[in-house]
Amino acid sequence: MTRATPALLLLGALAACQPPAEKEGANVADNGANAMGANAADNAAEPQRSILRPEVIDQVEEPRAEPADAVIGFGASPMALDDTAKAAIDAVLASPAAREGGAITLRGHSDSRGNDGDNKVASRIRAEKVRDYLVEKGVPKDRITLVALGEARPVAPNAKEDGSDDPEGRARNRRVDLHVALPVIMVPPPVQSNPAEKP
Repeated sequence: MTRATPALLLLGALAACQPPAEKEGANVADNGANAMGANAADNAAEPQRSILRPEVIDQVEEPRAEPADAVIGFGASPMALDDTAKAAIDAVLASPAAREGGAITLRGHSDSRGNDGDNKVASRIRAEKVRDYLVEKGVPKDRITLVALGEARPVAPNAKEDGSDDPEGRARNRRVDLHVALPVIMVPPPVQSNPAEKP
């Protein structure tokens, strides 16, 4: 009796595992069709589930809100909120950023008529009017910051090119820029154990 070498045994085993050459393409196609059919039947009976744990899937973060901005005009009524101004504030209050509790900054502005000191006071009064309306609507006062800028940052000319007064431009400059930031999410630092405290 002859002894087979290990190399010949290995070749024989590999040859036995291979499908016949003429049927190889047909077997692969059949196997793929069978697998797809089985998956379709399984999915119809029960949808595929993620391999993630359910508690991880439930914690998937929703997209965060965007900051909210509005320009509150005081053109028609230089020191009081009219219905248009209140509607603009109400729209910001309905935004996700405002509902999530983001900090609110009110930047008051004025036109250039009068001296700079008086204009800063007027711009602060306008910002206070918006703040008071926000507080009336339930916003905590400590969320609101006031900045009085006076006539320093106009959005329109206060005078025409010939030097004459521009009432429409001045009306646009009497405004409060309202900005609601996204809330800051404080993540506590990881608890570190002190090796000296171990028994």
